[in-house]
Amino acid sequence: MDRLVNTVRPYAWGSITALPDLLGVPPTGEPQAEMWLGAHPGAPSRLDRGAGPRSLADVIAADPEGELGADAVRAFGPRLPFLFKILAAGAPLSLQVHPDRTQAAAGFADEEARGIPLDAPHRNYKDANHKPELLCALTPFDGLCGFRHPDQAADLLAGLDVDDLKPYVDVLRASPEESALREVLTAVLGAEPEALAETVERTATAAAQLAPKGGPHAEAYAALAAIAHHYPGDRGVLAAALLNHVRLQPGEALFLGAGIPHAYLSGLGVELMANSDNVLRCGLTPKHVDVPELLRVVRFTPRDAGVLRPEDVDGEEVYDTPIDEFRLSRFVLAPGATPRPLAARTPQILLCTAGAVRLTSDRGTTRDLTLTPGTAAFAPAGERLTLAGDGTVFRATVVA
Repeated sequence: MDRLVNTVRPYAWGSITALPDLLGVPPTGEPQAEMWLGAHPGAPSRLDRGAGPRSLADVIAADPEGELGADAVRAFGPRLPFLFKILAAGAPLSLQVHPDRTQAAAGFADEEARGIPLDAPHRNYKDANHKPELLCALTPFDGLCGFRHPDQAADLLAGLDVDDLKPYVDVLRASPEESALREVLTAVLGAEPEALAETVERTATAAAQLAPKGGPHAEAYAALAAIAHHYPGDRGVLAAALLNHVRLQPGEALFLGAGIPHAYLSGLGVELMANSDNVLRCGLTPKHVDVPELLRVVRFTPRDAGVLRPEDVDGEEVYDTPIDEFRLSRFVLAPGATPRPLAARTPQILLCTAGAVRLTSDRGTTRDLTLTPGTAAFAPAGERLTLAGDGTVFRATVVA
């Protein structure tokens, strides 16, 4: 096993204080949005192996089966199939969806055939893979996830008492569910941004006035007002009103499958995803929004937000998802407890988020690593570890 040195990405929506507070270091004064743990080529973790510091991507490329195990290589190829992150949202991220594997493969092939450069700002598909995600809250965490039932969205919009929203309310109350959601989102995203800017401003003003008054939509109105504060006049504010607002408590999670519109709004969490960069944006961003392709990928089935809580499996709290590329679990350790064995046929990254924990490996010679909040270790497939201490550890691995 090896301690990982990880890169922090300074995206504009990042919190200035959340990651430094977790790591116990002074803030830089700049946003610190994500810490990446893994072998993604954009910012691979580094470790000391052999002749000195090397990227985890290079270590895996040199010996895929030794690092990942034969089962994982057979299932996913000679690369780590997931990316693990700590995500610190100080402002809303873009409203977005991800394609399924078939859509991603077709979209990637089409854009390659048309000669669109991978770094072109209007490129949708950076690779041929899907991008399911799992976000687990470390602090109270606000987000948007999946379409509300149309009658609920109609009630929320009607409560704002903005004349410009009444045609949307009528559609949501009159049409079949999926047709209603498609028609309203198409109308919002298809309108000229300038034409909707005043409607967005009226909506934001009404939401800000209504949120302190309480009622069933108070939290959703507060969220809309906050989103509009960061993205004034953005049509994505109206699209956000169609989605479930959810506030996760620490330990609760959201699973974002293909076609599910979502946005992270604020809070600190760990995120585990398939190793892909495919994102189709709906709004709340200055980046490219491809409306026709987005509408082709979005799944308009209404649903609850689907808050996920871990299931205890012999003391390991597992977040169950229908994905093989990753598996997230959590250990909450008490001092004096019997050390836990962590044998696995697949690679794993272990991330401490609270307290202090000790990893012991008996591969070759016995080694110890102590992890504190925000620090992590990579263990190759087949390495037998034990875990002890007083703290919380998240474990990312694969199902193979």
